[in-house]
Amino acid sequence: MNILLFNADEISNKGFVLIKDPRRQTHLHKVIKPAIGDHLRVGQINGTIGFGKVMFHNDMETQLQVVFDQPSPTPLALKLLLAVPRPKMMRRILQTCATLGVSEITLLNSAKVEKSYWQTPFLQPQKIHENLLLGLEQAGTTQLPLVHKAHLFKPFVEDQLDLWADSGRRLVAHPRNAQHCPNANHLATTLAIGPEGGFTDYEVDMLTQQGFTPFSLGPRIMRVETAIPVAISRLCAL
Repeated sequence: MNILLFNADEISNKGFVLIKDPRRQTHLHKVIKPAIGDHLRVGQINGTIGFGKVMFHNDMETQLQVVFDQPSPTPLALKLLLAVPRPKMMRRILQTCATLGVSEITLLNSAKVEKSYWQTPFLQPQKIHENLLLGLEQAGTTQLPLVHKAHLFKPFVEDQLDLWADSGRRLVAHPRNAQHCPNANHLATTLAIGPEGGFTDYEVDMLTQQGFTPFSLGPRIMRVETAIPVAISRLCAL
């Protein structure tokens, strides 16, 4: 945790925050170990960052006086269209996306996505929010990625994808018959990454009809959790 994040409703009119929840209190006691008068890095979720002065600290609660006076780093101009990964990967992927600054994610069904994946607790709104926060805390930023779900591949791609995707580059990671990975830049980009084994040829064809260009990350086949940060780092000027 490289920053303490708060919702706007946690901050009093006089600029005080009282931390009582177990997760943040545990981190304060075991990792930060603040003393009265210490200044900690803080941020308002989807807002600015600054510092909080420790006014009170015990085993049950910690009070900070906070000042938010700096902008948070801007999210990448990147939207991620992601086939729902295996549940055990979901937690790490959400955190990674938030840490790297992905602005928006649509979790998509695919022929190779097992129906049971949609039932994982990690797709519950609260769990998604928690893991995105962990990613932001690692990065020291405040801007939460927006997360959507598309349970049906064909209706979403045919009827909603063009409106949702950025007007800039549209790229789909695909290991076969694809161009080399484009160079990193600041262009608005929508990146599609399939499930383990990749999108089917039919699904890639549907994406290309919506303006997506297949590209390859090289001859090595990567797991989804590896392909995402590799693709983002190669496509975007971080």
